[in-house]
Amino acid sequence: MYDSLKIATLLTGLVLPAGMALAQDQGTTSGDVAADTVVATVNGTEITLGEMIITRQQLPEQYQQLPNETLFSGILDQLVQQQLLADALEDTPARIGIALANEERALRAGEVVQDIYADAVTEEAIQAAYEARVADMDESMEWNASHILVETEDEAAEIKTLVEDGADFAETAQERSTGPSGSSGGELGWFGPGQMVAPFEEALTGMETGDVSDPVQTQFGWHIVKLNDTRMQEAPSLDELRQEIVGQLQQEAVQARLDELSETAQIDRSVPDQVDPSVLGNTGLLED
Repeated sequence: MYDSLKIATLLTGLVLPAGMALAQDQGTTSGDVAADTVVATVNGTEITLGEMIITRQQLPEQYQQLPNETLFSGILDQLVQQQLLADALEDTPARIGIALANEERALRAGEVVQDIYADAVTEEAIQAAYEARVADMDESMEWNASHILVETEDEAAEIKTLVEDGADFAETAQERSTGPSGSSGGELGWFGPGQMVAPFEEALTGMETGDVSDPVQTQFGWHIVKLNDTRMQEAPSLDELRQEIVGQLQQEAVQARLDELSETAQIDRSVPDQVDPSVLGNTGLLED
């Protein structure tokens, strides 16, 4: 079991001096608290319950699983340690203010994005997008086939004659095929348009179930193809497409809102000619 000091140490890489105590009001109950409830004070600076809650949300997953009692003590220790060190900083570097500005911008934008998502991603919208998606899908044939791959056309012709004379196709594939599917009787499973090289797919067109093709040449060699079965490709279900559709709705909604905001915003993207893009790597500017 992790004690509170160890949690704080793991979270921050800091160790408090032995014997340091934290002043807490243990009499406060869950019904009496709010985000601005003060849980500790460090040199006059208040640490609130809201700050602790935000800190917990940002913890790695392995810490999220720890008991609340352990997390409470550990998070409070972490924030107290951070405040002690923050108070020791005499001159605040410019990069801190810049980082805070970036963080506030990102958080504010994130709040707006979440509102956009909530409005755009409804079950009705998902269903409508799904129906539009599958309506645009053309039905296509899928094949289930087996093949025997050899090096020469003469050998392929010989094998076709053997099969037509009654030789078992799967056994012949195991004995003669040079392809990786030979060990499984030449079975290729189900595949749709575009998944096989063109000559192979063209040979299947017009074949009936059970037919065996004439020799077919591809870049891999010569094939004898047996059509095992056919079916019409079914449209994917809503559950299969849900995640993709949700992402699409979110992206479209955010882009629409950005377009709307851009129309009325005053945006100047001009960059002075004297600014070299490589300056992005100059972290020394953050110390000014």
